[in-house]
Amino acid sequence: MLIPAGFTQQSVTTPLGAMVYYTATSPWLVPEIAQSPLPELPKSAETLVFCHGFGGGSSAYEWSQVYPAFAGEARIVAPDLIGWGRSAHPSRRYRAEDYLTTLTSFLEQTCDRPATVVASSLTAALIIRVAIQRPDLFRALILTTPSGLSDFGEDYSRSLIAQVVTTPVVDRLLYQLGIANPAGIQSFLAQRQFANSERIFPEIVSAYLASAKEPQAEDAALSFVRGDLCFDLARYVPQLTTPTAILWGEKSQFTSPELGRRLANLNPTAIRFFHPLAGVGLTPQLEQPALTIALVRRYWSLLTGDV
Repeated sequence: MLIPAGFTQQSVTTPLGAMVYYTATSPWLVPEIAQSPLPELPKSAETLVFCHGFGGGSSAYEWSQVYPAFAGEARIVAPDLIGWGRSAHPSRRYRAEDYLTTLTSFLEQTCDRPATVVASSLTAALIIRVAIQRPDLFRALILTTPSGLSDFGEDYSRSLIAQVVTTPVVDRLLYQLGIANPAGIQSFLAQRQFANSERIFPEIVSAYLASAKEPQAEDAALSFVRGDLCFDLARYVPQLTTPTAILWGEKSQFTSPELGRRLANLNPTAIRFFHPLAGVGLTPQLEQPALTIALVRRYWSLLTGDV
């Protein structure tokens, strides 16, 4: 996985193993032109946490075109979730509870005060659940296309692809043939994450492939595709109290803006902003990073009131 200039890799230990994250040692991202150390961020600076979504080869790279833009304003923390990227890959059939536990542990260890968390897709839905359980860890949420993928009673695990992947041996073969190779990654990104495949640059494919080929990377990916991690987010949204903004790509596959509006309307007190994005798919942070930076900055300011 590629690490932006000026950022370093660190890790903390969670109940399921080491969770790697990337953070800037200073807000100045071009060390070769910095002949002497420049002032560090004040200790009072807020922490911005950027959490990637799920899918073949996902990792913190997903936000790597966005989070460096905030390094001069906040402490940046961008983790690889357990089972993804350079974090631990325990051999197991993952459940949503695994990520609720490890995300909570991670935030407890890396944030000494309530943080603003930026997260995408299924991880964003999990973050909503963590924020309900532990509101003390959060200052605000900025979420792109949050969905439990079984929302309003829809059962993703009954879909054809989920049923196929429940077959032993076949699941591993499908992962190797359909994901863990350049053509598989390109196809996954084009079909699942991007509205415009011309925006899928070679660097993106390379970063996703590196994560997909980590030892035992298939365990988390197959748990996701089988539907082991899915849940009905609509059951939880009314309990949310953390100030929240939602960005929703209008071309998102499987998760339409209408679904997003239904979820947002369940709790207009907490979900203060719902912003549809024309011509963008599931991951605007990869497809339109400049636009995403502008929107994250805008809603960070509106939600916290003092940025």
